[in-house]
Amino acid sequence: MENRMSDQGSIDDFLAGSPHAVVGASRERSKYGNKVLRAYLQDNRPVIPVNPAADKIEGLAVASDLSVLSETVHGVSIITPPSVTEKVVAEAGRFGIRHVWMQPGAESDAAIERARALEMNVIAGGPCLLVVLGFRDV
Repeated sequence: MENRMSDQGSIDDFLAGSPHAVVGASRERSKYGNKVLRAYLQDNRPVIPVNPAADKIEGLAVASDLSVLSETVHGVSIITPPSVTEKVVAEAGRFGIRHVWMQPGAESDAAIERARALEMNVIAGGPCLLVVLGFRDV
């Protein structure tokens, strides 16, 4: 995959603000969509899970998509299939979200190119948020 961006400056910029949304948050604790959500919680960071098929995850109210968030988010962690990631990036752009982190497996060249065209800070093809925040699966 070309157009990779995962330098420390991009990561620092992504983590500098809050809250964050986790698109692809999962109720299943073994799935990465749940682990990424819990990584934010373990690091005491405000986070909003996004999943059209859930109402609560890890005790948090869930937004069905980015259009119904009750507050503006600084950035979005994306844990979805690449074809869905492309739609999430476009939606994030419509709502002025400037930071996206495509977790490993969620990225695609088209999603990365779209995020860059929207002048977003995009992290893709690099480290997982779980590693950066030091997630502990407890």
